[in-house]
Amino acid sequence: METVVIVVHLMIVLALVGVVLLQRSEGGGLGIGGGSGFMTARGAANALTRATAILAVAFFATSLTLSIIARYGERPIDILDRVPATGQDGGAGVLDQLGGSDTAPAAPSTGNGAPTPPTGNDAATPPAAPAAPQVPNQ
Repeated sequence: METVVIVVHLMIVLALVGVVLLQRSEGGGLGIGGGSGFMTARGAANALTRATAILAVAFFATSLTLSIIARYGERPIDILDRVPATGQDGGAGVLDQLGGSDTAPAAPSTGNGAPTPPTGNDAATPPAAPAAPQVPNQ
């Protein structure tokens, strides 16, 4: 239904543009120049004015119809409606459903709070346990 109204609406728009361009303006119309032709200037003006009015009414009618169809028609499904909503009860959220590892690997520490620079074979060796904090004696 919506597609049919859109096609009719587009045909009306094209016809309306054509009829408006054919009308006589102060500099002369595109297709109505001079006194020759099958219609007199007065008759062409009356016919084109009526055609413009009819097409304008049809344009407004199809525009209103399309807006009513858009308002009361089927709505597209929102992607966020498919994801189960989670509250503060600790359920899995959207980011938890993306997959990947649960925790990020911890960087080994040098003791002063800065991570150690990586070496060539860090991937082959397991991470070492953190060293006990050193307390100076007095």
